[in-house]
Amino acid sequence: MLASKKSEARQEPQTGSGGDLPRGVSKADTVNKPSGASKGSPQQTGLSTLQKKMQQKLKGARFRWINEAMYTETGAHTFKMVQADPSIFEEYHQGFAAQVQKWPVNPVDIFIGQLQGRSRAVVADLGCGEAALSAAVGAQHTVHSFDLVAHNERITACNIADVPLPDESVDVAIFSLALMGTDFIKFVREASRILRTGGELKIAEVVSRIADVSAFVTALEGQ
Repeated sequence: MLASKKSEARQEPQTGSGGDLPRGVSKADTVNKPSGASKGSPQQTGLSTLQKKMQQKLKGARFRWINEAMYTETGAHTFKMVQADPSIFEEYHQGFAAQVQKWPVNPVDIFIGQLQGRSRAVVADLGCGEAALSAAVGAQHTVHSFDLVAHNERITACNIADVPLPDESVDVAIFSLALMGTDFIKFVREASRILRTGGELKIAEVVSRIADVSAFVTALEGQ
């Protein structure tokens, strides 16, 4: 049970479902030059400014659609969806990376800093994205990285409600903007299963998902 384990819910300034701006704040595909195109013409340099703006709007709309789907479906459904078409996950992370550039802070960087300052531990990064945390502290800690698609060799693809780790086998479980799904409480219960007694559960989520941090932590401790 999480009641016997340390829970930490952090409200980081992040984007949420639908592409909300971060709290506290406050590429186009090139085209071949047509034959006979004059020097300095828009065709020579790629898409026009208007075309680039339209393309970015389309990419943003696609990202918001995928983001919304991940928040409004179960983890199992989303896992099947992206396994059937991994390009969906790639599009999502391209859009996510673009959003991150606008944030004053990335919660993954905060978790990296915390782990760099502690003794060796076994860490589960649940919903790891491109496994930036493992890349940063993998030499210091044992890091197990899980997400819907194995973006690189550090990652194990799975539904994070069912990760391939034994009971009570990790010291730190991390969800960095990863409680995406109507059944996200199953993700938390899975973290409880793999955490050792006295282990740490670290969560960074959008403000709209955790309006009352104290109530959220109390709810987690009851799982």
